[in-house]
Amino acid sequence: MLTAAFAGRSGLTSPCGVYAEDRQSLDKGSDMILASTFSKSGSYFALTDDSKRLILFRTKPWQCLSVRTVVRRCTALTFTASEEKVLVADKSGDVYSFPVLEPHGCGRLELGHLSMLLDVAVSPDDRFILTADRDEKIRVSWAMAPHNIESFCLGHTEFVSRIFVVPSHPDLLLSSSGDCTLRLWEYRSGRQLHCCHLASLPEPAEPRGHKLDVPQQQLVYRQQLSFQHRVWDVAFEESQGLWVLQDCQETPLVLCRPEGGQWQSVPENAVLKQVSSRLRGDWAMLEGSAGVDDSFGSLYKATFDNMTSYLKKKEERLRQQREKRRRRKSPSPGGQAKRTRPEEASWSS
Repeated sequence: MLTAAFAGRSGLTSPCGVYAEDRQSLDKGSDMILASTFSKSGSYFALTDDSKRLILFRTKPWQCLSVRTVVRRCTALTFTASEEKVLVADKSGDVYSFPVLEPHGCGRLELGHLSMLLDVAVSPDDRFILTADRDEKIRVSWAMAPHNIESFCLGHTEFVSRIFVVPSHPDLLLSSSGDCTLRLWEYRSGRQLHCCHLASLPEPAEPRGHKLDVPQQQLVYRQQLSFQHRVWDVAFEESQGLWVLQDCQETPLVLCRPEGGQWQSVPENAVLKQVSSRLRGDWAMLEGSAGVDDSFGSLYKATFDNMTSYLKKKEERLRQQREKRRRRKSPSPGGQAKRTRPEEASWSS
């Protein structure tokens, strides 16, 4: 399946209704979708919106199972591998779990950070919860006892925007960040295996079978794909296809497949034509995201140069003190400072 997340804000709205008594308890929002995800098997789909709702769907057939309220507006969510829970990360740094098999069950606080969470993931065996925050940290916690921390993956110098456990190598983790690096980790030990600086990539290596060189424990830069329009999102499919959603009503989707060791766009086939036609029909729903400023810009920490202002004020204060001392020491016009006799001083007092 193909999912799309847009930079800045989503152009999608929550498609599931809310009962009147439930709506009274919700903060007023515009029904913008903040995060969404499918379960591993594709049987469930969950989303959260800016009205603080967690909406759970069954996909076969499509059916809205529940609408639950979350404490804070959410930034990311994921299903556990067993599909028994959906984990929700929010702006205040907390992760809550909601049961899937009990669609109306209440949420449970699992763990918390001191800063905003930007992504959450689980290990394929459901043993660990991995969280990424604005303060450059990746935390690996035990799922059964989240207060027990297995490790930290430290090295990023800006917010960690996304984390991803490599499906074919469940002990490895990929992370991206506002510092323009893509890093590979052995997350249980917190050891960084490789760092790829995206702003200064070398020439692509010779074509290989994989971008992840597991024996050498490093990432291999193979190819750069360029498109005529702004790319909104990308998604891989199981049959070695790369779907690219772009800001173009005439050609909203591009499908790429590996040919001769390089990714190449393929001619429009029946599936691509069908999905593109559906997107063009709903383009009004999507175009609200076109040209929206990058939401990551607000995540960079602002720096304030307080020292320059402080030194300037200090220098001015010292100058004034020197001027006062100079005036006290300067003689009177008669050549000597006038002295007051003791009796005059007592009379004047």
